[in-house]
Amino acid sequence: MSRFTETFRNIFKINELRQRIIYTLSLLIIVRLGSHLTIPGVDTVLLSESMRNSSSDNLFGLFDLFVGGAFSNAAIFALGIMPYISASIILQLMGAVVPYFQKLQQEGEEGRKKITQLTRYGTVIISAMQAWGVTVRLLNIHVQGGLPIVPEAVQGIGWILSTVIILTSGTMFMMWMGEQITDKGIGNGISLIIFIGIIARFPVAVHEEYQLITAGQRSIIIEIIILAFMFFIIAGVVLVTQGTRKIPVQYAKRVVGRKVYGGVTQYIPLRVNTAGVMPIIFAQSIMFIPGTVLSFFPDNEFLQKLAGYFVFTSPVYSFFYALMIIFFTYFYTAIAFNPKDVADNMKKQGGFIPGIRPGKQTSDFIDNILTKITLPGSIFLAIVAILPAFVSGWGVSRNFAQFFGGTSLLIVVGVALDTLQQIESHLLMRHYDGFMKSGKVKGRR
Repeated sequence: MSRFTETFRNIFKINELRQRIIYTLSLLIIVRLGSHLTIPGVDTVLLSESMRNSSSDNLFGLFDLFVGGAFSNAAIFALGIMPYISASIILQLMGAVVPYFQKLQQEGEEGRKKITQLTRYGTVIISAMQAWGVTVRLLNIHVQGGLPIVPEAVQGIGWILSTVIILTSGTMFMMWMGEQITDKGIGNGISLIIFIGIIARFPVAVHEEYQLITAGQRSIIIEIIILAFMFFIIAGVVLVTQGTRKIPVQYAKRVVGRKVYGGVTQYIPLRVNTAGVMPIIFAQSIMFIPGTVLSFFPDNEFLQKLAGYFVFTSPVYSFFYALMIIFFTYFYTAIAFNPKDVADNMKKQGGFIPGIRPGKQTSDFIDNILTKITLPGSIFLAIVAILPAFVSGWGVSRNFAQFFGGTSLLIVVGVALDTLQQIESHLLMRHYDGFMKSGKVKGRR
């Protein structure tokens, strides 16, 4: 504990790191405040009553988990950051099949700026479409007695347009704050916004589980077994996100002047889950689209029946969700790690893998290993992501199951580790010990 306290003090001794953390926390507080500001024209009393009477075991309940309750509050940040992530996915997919976007990806910094700008335009379009879906849903919510949560005097094209503008602006503002956190704060801003939304629901999850115990619906023994099972899953998530396979690389001796370089063996660490939490976020964003589109037609019996297949607890939803996670794990890994570039850099530096020819054979060898270790990692991610849908059937409250298993757990663990690693790097650069194991080795002056 003393070492932890000392490390925590060291964080605030570094002026730049202290300012970055305070800046990040300030923007995250704004995100939480915006999650409780209700859209103008919505009756907050009737809204609260409708939320108490509605079930959270659907796609809207899952969406609400990622935006920290903003969706159920009909808040100005109800759409969260998901439209931005959806736009990013679309642009990345188009980069794999459309020559124009492939060219942009190869143009370095200028191409990246152009893609970022197009992503923002796409975010506006997707946000506007989803905002329209939200207005349709709000207009069709009635409490007992037939009272609409949006008074009839307010309903009209004016309210719809203003709500679409407010929700779209809220998403764009959150996108801007995410970019500011990444540039001037600590950690990945977009991931942290999702992270804080999930963490905000933790007290609610604990309270619901406590109510089940006090009501006699669950015994302490069963609760301990469930917690042990959940923490076993957490340990597995950490293992998958941090596990690596090392490839030895031999560098030949080179004599430049009077100095001798090389002659040593180094290692290329290949992570079991190179993509991190991004496949989960990507797959989740795509799975929100069918539910959003089908919500535009609440009076169509066939489409509403079709929407039943995309309910969170539906086996059809779980099947496609798992497939998309596996696909995006390979997809994002291919973007983040290019075996050909690694092989070319090794060849230029005089390095080689023992028993493997430099060049294409090295690239194929690395790609083969990466494919093999990515498969079990992607399957594990898929299993953990769909686990809450099955755990909910065992009597576990929805919020508790979501928090300790599935998508939210992967995001929380992954984002927390990535943020701690960034803090760690700041501490080690200034010769302080960090939180993690690597912090035991001090930097040298």
